[in-house]
Amino acid sequence: MKPHFLQNIVGLASAVGLAATPLAAQAQASQAVADQLGLPEQVTLLGDTDPNLRKATAVVNGQVITGTDLNQRVALLTAANEQQLSGAELQQVRAQVLRNLIDETLQIQAAQAADIAINQAEIDQTYARVAAQNFGQRTEQMDTYLTGIGSSPASLKRQIHGELAWQRLLRQKVSFFVNVSAEEVNELMQRLNASKGADEYRLGEIYLSANSSNQAAVEANATKIMEQLRQGGSFAAYARQFSEASTAAVGGDLDWIQLPQLKNAQLEAAAQQMQPGQLVGPIAIPGGYSILYLIDKRQVLTADPRDALLSLKQIQVSFAPTDSEAQNREKLQRFTDGVKSMRGCGDADQAAAALNATVVTNDQVRARSLPEQLQNIVLGLQVGETTPPFGSLSEGVRVLMLCGRDDPQAADGPDFDELMAQLEDERIGKAAQRYLRDLRNDAYIEYN
Repeated sequence: MKPHFLQNIVGLASAVGLAATPLAAQAQASQAVADQLGLPEQVTLLGDTDPNLRKATAVVNGQVITGTDLNQRVALLTAANEQQLSGAELQQVRAQVLRNLIDETLQIQAAQAADIAINQAEIDQTYARVAAQNFGQRTEQMDTYLTGIGSSPASLKRQIHGELAWQRLLRQKVSFFVNVSAEEVNELMQRLNASKGADEYRLGEIYLSANSSNQAAVEANATKIMEQLRQGGSFAAYARQFSEASTAAVGGDLDWIQLPQLKNAQLEAAAQQMQPGQLVGPIAIPGGYSILYLIDKRQVLTADPRDALLSLKQIQVSFAPTDSEAQNREKLQRFTDGVKSMRGCGDADQAAAALNATVVTNDQVRARSLPEQLQNIVLGLQVGETTPPFGSLSEGVRVLMLCGRDDPQAADGPDFDELMAQLEDERIGKAAQRYLRDLRNDAYIEYN
């Protein structure tokens, strides 16, 4: 089983993609950019058409990013993905990881220039905490794992260093100067109360910027990312490594929003048609491409039935592999009939014993934690009723009996302080993007 830190540090289900913006609209947007820049309609390339092939390493303001640095960071991402990459896909991953390492180097350098020092003890403490979450208290076991996948503890610690340095730099250079007035928060609260009952979406986004010179390459890269995600790649991992939005650090999670907050008609239209767990993209938008993942959906300030706390009895019967199919079918029919005749939760244990079935009681189960196919079925039950049987003869057949339900109270929504923090985070994210863009513009970078 893959360690969960690979999704948290270097990074959902397969889904169906929707069509992107029509090619005609893309062509019009591309032509508008070309006209604005005064570019010719037909471009004749005089040099290497794939410069990424020679960008194995880089020197950033005099600091070298080695081939080993790149290889070990790529190993982290490919291990998180758990998919075999083709040569072309691996080349794209390497190019993106190199860009990430360049940004990380710029962030660490900017923090050092601001006299912000990240002590090795802080880095080691974070590393140990990650190890404790995945391997108990033994950092040596995580050291061995990282080395085994072709990475190293030093590579992960460098990424931790970069994230700590950037967060501290933003607090000093950006957060301190971000102001949100009480009037703005009150106005947002009024709009929120006015929209009670409206749909609210929890979305993940991977955003890749593009311009007229690299649009085709970026679209191809976004398409490759979609293919990997559909094959089971970690959305959070890909968002952290590839997304150029400010939410990359949190795995692309936009948190709960209403669709107008996306401020893009194409994204709004796509998200409105999505179901939880669905993946859509790449979607052409001004300035680049987006991939959306719908994590969940709810209604503003309205209680969600899936937040109900349930008390359940799980009643299961197993089948002997040595018995004939006819014997197992007869046992299944006896179990099904016996479950139907049970007189509520008080009778479940005794009746199950007579059927040679086992009973497991589960209290305080949140409905949304159940498999999606069972959620609506269980929420439609009265106390003492059971779901239809589910499972298989090889793994056992079971039912869930509802023995209690505490419905959620209507949501009060975020309070004043939570909304202020949300607005501040949004502005800090946008300012952080501008800050990093300025660092790139001022950097001396040589590629090898």
